[in-house]
Amino acid sequence: MNPFNPKVARASLSDLTRIFYKPPRSTPGALINTPLQRGATRWQDLRNRFNGFSRAVRTVETVSDALRTPNTPLKQGVNEKWWLRSFSRYEISDLRALGFSTLFMAATAFLQVFGTGTDSAGAAEPQFVYFGTYTGQKSKGIYRAQFDPATGKLSAAELAAETRNPTFVAVDPKRHFLYAVNEVNDFGKGNFGAVSAFKLDQKTGDLTFLNQQPSGGGGPCHLAVDPNGRCVLVANYGSGSVAVLPIESDGRVGEPSCSIQHHGSSVNPQRQEGPHAHFITWDPDHRVVLACDLGLDKVMLYQLDGARRVLTAHGPPSFAVKPGSGPRHLAFGKNGRYVYILNEIASTLTACSYDRTRGELQEIQTLSTLPADFAGANTCAEIELHPNGKAVYASNRGHNSIAVFGIDSGTGKVSLLQHEPTQGKTPRHFMFDPTGHWLLAENQDSDNVVVFAVDGETGRLTPTGISQPVGAPVCAVFVGK
Repeated sequence: MNPFNPKVARASLSDLTRIFYKPPRSTPGALINTPLQRGATRWQDLRNRFNGFSRAVRTVETVSDALRTPNTPLKQGVNEKWWLRSFSRYEISDLRALGFSTLFMAATAFLQVFGTGTDSAGAAEPQFVYFGTYTGQKSKGIYRAQFDPATGKLSAAELAAETRNPTFVAVDPKRHFLYAVNEVNDFGKGNFGAVSAFKLDQKTGDLTFLNQQPSGGGGPCHLAVDPNGRCVLVANYGSGSVAVLPIESDGRVGEPSCSIQHHGSSVNPQRQEGPHAHFITWDPDHRVVLACDLGLDKVMLYQLDGARRVLTAHGPPSFAVKPGSGPRHLAFGKNGRYVYILNEIASTLTACSYDRTRGELQEIQTLSTLPADFAGANTCAEIELHPNGKAVYASNRGHNSIAVFGIDSGTGKVSLLQHEPTQGKTPRHFMFDPTGHWLLAENQDSDNVVVFAVDGETGRLTPTGISQPVGAPVCAVFVGK
């Protein structure tokens, strides 16, 4: 029997579920809420089922500890699919009495129970990573590197597509096309920015230019691709507007089918003299579109007519943060019941509850992203939720760090865990790899991308010593090979 055969692996896991997760006598009949009894009160129940194999249990405990720790030989071995060699280092031969196939089942089960909580089938395979940049002396457009999730190794970046100021990039749901904003104000006949479309070769990583259209406003800085691949939403910072561009069947973008101009201002005369749309995305149910406007101190709410590719105001039409905050980006909690808004000007994080039925936000708390003793200038940039939903991360430009906050899943409140220096200047963006084991920080003003290891249980970051030069990097997106 070949345990690496996917069918055998699935069958083995199914057998293990029946062996170790039989219902207690008080609840006869069908298995209770498998797979793996939702952890069957996790480790303790599984340990009880191993009665009679005390030495095996001690060995498995050692293995599970190794699995909890990022970047151990065992953890890397699992990712590289030669984990059986790594098991030998932990005297897994003590489990021979259980039989080879049962050993395979046990190891698979422990990966399910003790992993980071990510659902990342195939995510441990090598990935392409694309970097958006500000173009200039050190950059000519979109750059591509290769990333190995088993080791955290990042290859040298090479030019994938020459295009002006591709400051934010995103891929379509099927990963056949890549879209980039061109953060300019002189495209076409008006004071517009642009959106560029590229065909993406998943085998080679090559990008082939398809076309370019006006972004529906000036200075676009963010875009999002419709989960159904029908359109691209764009936030135009310079003009303070949002727009919709349809996606054609061949991946090209059409001219804007909708453009909405924001109006108003807020209390900071230098930064909030008018609207500045900075971010746009969908809620988890893909019903409500949320757009952060830094100049208005509001998150604007819309409905998207997918057939006509048109935005209309939602009810309520917006959510206001504290005046002078400058909302820049936001991230949803894993269950979709909480939203975390990063405020650029005030360097704060606002946690909100989110009514998924009505599409309403309500503030829970607001915390600083900075240490209490920091007195320098700072602006926040990026916010991301860890794939397992246990922590949320925010970047500080000035303090040049990533602030890590633990999340209370019951209340949505956050608490500060760590400030980790990004080993560079101006971390405008960062991104988790698909496994959730690694974080890549893009330092705009030091022209480097730095890799950190992520502890999935605690959320804490650890430097790896891995870094690659990229000219003015300000965005990253992963694409599996």
